[in-house]
Amino acid sequence: MQKSTIKSKIISSTAFFLLIIAAFLIYNLPSFRAARIYGTFERGGITAGAGAILVTNPFSGCIFPPEIVAPTFRWTDTSLCNRWLVSIRFNSGKRVNVFVRQKEWRPGHRLWESIKANSTGRAARVAIIGLRGGKIGAAAAPLEFTTSRDPVGNPIFYREVTLPFADAVKDPSRIRWRFGSIDREEQPPVVLEHLPVCGNCHSFSADGSVLGMDVDYANDKGAYALTGTAKRMNLAVSDIISWSDYKREDKVPTFGLLSQVSPDGRFVVSTVKDLSIFVPRPDLAFSQLFFPIKGILLIYTRRNKTFLPLPGADDSDYVQSNATWSPDGSYLLFARSKVYHLKMAHDFTKLLLSPDECSEFLSHEKEFKFDIYRIPFSGGKGGKAEPLPGASDNGYSNYFARVSPDGKWVVFCRASSFMLLQPDSKMWIMPSQGGQPRLMQCNTPLLNSWHCWSSNSRWIVFSSKVNTPYTQLFLTHVDEAGNDAPPVLLEQFTQSDRAANIPEFMNGAPDAIQKINEQFVDDVSLWRAGKAFEEAGDFVHAAEKYRASLSLNPKNVKALISLGKIFENNGNLDSAFEEYSAALGIDSSNLARINLGNALLAMKKFDGAIDQYRAALRQAPSDPYALYNLALANYQKGEYREALRWFTQGERTVVGDAGFCSGAGNACRKLGDLKGAIAHYTKAIAIESSDADGHFLLGTTLAEAGNRKAAVAQMREALRLKPDFQEAKDSLDKLGGL
Repeated sequence: MQKSTIKSKIISSTAFFLLIIAAFLIYNLPSFRAARIYGTFERGGITAGAGAILVTNPFSGCIFPPEIVAPTFRWTDTSLCNRWLVSIRFNSGKRVNVFVRQKEWRPGHRLWESIKANSTGRAARVAIIGLRGGKIGAAAAPLEFTTSRDPVGNPIFYREVTLPFADAVKDPSRIRWRFGSIDREEQPPVVLEHLPVCGNCHSFSADGSVLGMDVDYANDKGAYALTGTAKRMNLAVSDIISWSDYKREDKVPTFGLLSQVSPDGRFVVSTVKDLSIFVPRPDLAFSQLFFPIKGILLIYTRRNKTFLPLPGADDSDYVQSNATWSPDGSYLLFARSKVYHLKMAHDFTKLLLSPDECSEFLSHEKEFKFDIYRIPFSGGKGGKAEPLPGASDNGYSNYFARVSPDGKWVVFCRASSFMLLQPDSKMWIMPSQGGQPRLMQCNTPLLNSWHCWSSNSRWIVFSSKVNTPYTQLFLTHVDEAGNDAPPVLLEQFTQSDRAANIPEFMNGAPDAIQKINEQFVDDVSLWRAGKAFEEAGDFVHAAEKYRASLSLNPKNVKALISLGKIFENNGNLDSAFEEYSAALGIDSSNLARINLGNALLAMKKFDGAIDQYRAALRQAPSDPYALYNLALANYQKGEYREALRWFTQGERTVVGDAGFCSGAGNACRKLGDLKGAIAHYTKAIAIESSDADGHFLLGTTLAEAGNRKAAVAQMREALRLKPDFQEAKDSLDKLGGL
């Protein structure tokens, strides 16, 4: 019995010991196996699959901030591997080994903190090895990364935009602004959204206490919001200034481009009296071309609310734009080029140009290059602008210069032509006083721009499209000697369907801004938003904005008329009549009267329409719309002699309008006066010689008058202008002219 008990105890002890050994082996087997695989890899035990794995994130040689959350290691694999070993080796000899079954891996929080601690100031080496059937099948080139001792220290304020950019312009309410720090797992919270007007460039004072932002307030492209920062902010009408107020009497429009608050928050610089190439493009990633070809620098002084041009950067023979401040505010850097005069004539009262007007740029026939200049500020007195050595006269376009807060370095963009959203844009760094620029390591192959320095001068945040058409944000570390590292993707900052741009470090706490509420959007802003939808052909959303405008101000005549036009175009004439009548009850101007007359004319209520047009002419006897529509209403009513009277009066009053001439010709034909009709039609085609319908009308009347030869000539001209003009073909055939 005793022997049996002893034997049983021995067996139990042995089993327990074997269980411990088994557990040890099971627990450590992956490490043993990883060590064996890694040893084989290091000894060069793989050749056939070398290079089949390509790591796409992170970039080899990158430097991580100490507070950043874990990245996602991602790779592609052209081999048939179905399992991968991610092995991280530290200088201390420690390792992290992880087996994964997907082509990506993200360390957990505790593991990532350990990885950063072991790689602080010392490079860690990463190997990604593909396995197939338990054997090594492929491997990536080893990559290295380091964790810096320099914190970023600042949260980032940035804008999220839908693409293509034309959609964002059409519906600016979908643009959002986010604010947050890089130590958060989730995307930074939205702090501003649902603006029915465009908001663009923004900047902070050096201490983060002042925020400036472009906003389109009250139908003014030059509107600019300027306010103190707080956790909960309200952008009110009292916070809005307008760059258009500078020499408004000149009637030269102003956009107020690329404005920037001074480091001390006392001043703002902007580009005014400007003209810009600003046109949509079909490419999703680069869906706009935007750069100024005219403009001067203007300084706004917050204390006394004055606008003054900056002497030395106010030469109307040059475009002076994209100004940025030195950290102490003693000088500015700006992009300059000779003013360009377009080949095609354009309306100088417009801020933006049409694609036709700037076709030489869209066709790449014409390049436009900027140099960076430096000018003293001197409290707004300016001085002589000098080209910045290394960023001027180099055969490239140089722009968006940003000086580091310690004053040592300047980083600027360089592209083959134009400004801002350029595929070949690269960032260059050099001493702030100028010198030999150095191409930065952080540049990706596609677009590098919108950069900003952290307040400790050790980090730069910038935008790039290297991974997707939707711009993403990246970080790079810059040491005391100005050396930078390959970029670090801020993957939690972006969404797959939004472009993140205009990132700005803010010198403040991560929760320094929690919510920005707009209180300046009024009925005019909503009406403008409706017009943007209407011009884009989105009449449903346009009507929504017009109704929203009227909910704030039921007496907004423009909103009433705009809503009425949508009803009229949809054939809802009764509703159009109601809106136009309401507008006329508020404002008896011709705009309301003529639109009401148009609705009545469409309803075939000729007498009512004629009454409105006559009333409009009593207020403005030369109003071309009232004249033409009065003539048209009489023509449609069958009062051809009265119609001829008004068409002829318009022909004399509105010189060079072919419509009145054609209308008079039509009335003459109805009255049987072929000679008179021929005379009026001849005037019409003399004004608009490319009007195929005009030539057809003249040809038809000449044929009726028996002048076959002249009729054939007009029909042939109509067909030359419009080869598929079937009625002209039939008429010419009958005349025997084919």
